[in-house]
Amino acid sequence: MEKSLVNDNPLLVPLNKQQTVYDGFITVQERDFRMRIVLPPDRQLKKAKLHCCWQLKHLLRGYERIVKQRLQQSADLVGFILELKTVLEVVLKSRPECRSIPPPQYYSQLISEMETLGWDKLLFIDTEFRMLRLKAEDSAGRQHILTVKLKSKHPAETPECSADLPVPLAINWTAQSTLEQLHSQFLLVLESLSEFWDVLDEIDSKTWILEPEKPCRSDTTRRIAIGNNVSIKVEVDPGHPKMLPECCLLGAEHVVTPLRNKLNANMHLWNPDSSVLHNLRDVLEIEFPSPATHEKSSFNLECGICYSYRLEAAIPDQVCNDPRCGQPFHQTCLYEWLRALHSSRQSFNIVFGECPYCSKPITVKMAAQKS
Repeated sequence: MEKSLVNDNPLLVPLNKQQTVYDGFITVQERDFRMRIVLPPDRQLKKAKLHCCWQLKHLLRGYERIVKQRLQQSADLVGFILELKTVLEVVLKSRPECRSIPPPQYYSQLISEMETLGWDKLLFIDTEFRMLRLKAEDSAGRQHILTVKLKSKHPAETPECSADLPVPLAINWTAQSTLEQLHSQFLLVLESLSEFWDVLDEIDSKTWILEPEKPCRSDTTRRIAIGNNVSIKVEVDPGHPKMLPECCLLGAEHVVTPLRNKLNANMHLWNPDSSVLHNLRDVLEIEFPSPATHEKSSFNLECGICYSYRLEAAIPDQVCNDPRCGQPFHQTCLYEWLRALHSSRQSFNIVFGECPYCSKPITVKMAAQKS
């Protein structure tokens, strides 16, 4: 037991020949904690006394009963120390403020790297000097933020990096890498996505966007208003932004069908050298309503059941197909309404019933379950 104890905890040593008093440190997640264990003459743990430094006492606050239980049930001192370390690891993981403090060279390295990068690039740094937000500007003047979470062994360990991008952020990092090199890599990623954002910026500025309500740089889809209760949802490929995007026309069938026919018939006219918006106008043979010509309230028609436009993140996207009605509904609202009626019937995930407004036939797919 003695050999195993020393191997696992070289800083915890016996103070007498009887090996009934141990004093020193145990190491957990690169942190050393001072402690002393006093055993009775028979070396039974049930009557042992544990003395802790103030840091250890602070960490184990609320875990005293568990520690006492482990002390009484462990077969030997080696087993108890292992149990104690396990408890401490759980505590340290659950309390971010208790993480190990980086060595002094970590801070000097960080300051040196920021001096090279430029303090004007720093938007935010937390009180632990672990999490940084760096700003970057692409060639079109768009502002971006790179969030960097440094490890305690920086730069030997790869930092966690994240940004508002439509693709995963892949960063190459070695033990010799710096924040300046990281920032340069980020700028290259931004430039590779510049054409993608140009496409969406034009759509955002020259059409009425129904969804998402507040687009962010990682969004690849736009639901563009065409007319009352008619819209087109496009998904732009970040890798090939000027190619024909995935399109889905939404609205009443009598309005959507002619547009769908035009899209299929004119698809061959798509010109990758022109903008996506210009191509959509050509293949659909329409002019999109824009902020310069229409008010957005013209397209924000309320749901005919809940009388609101936005239901959580959803907007009314189910429309009565009768040309004289055309009332929009939220998918969830219409599904719940039809499901409650005895006259409705369901086949697989589709419910068949009557429009709440005009009583004409209407169908709706089962609302998708939230994960």
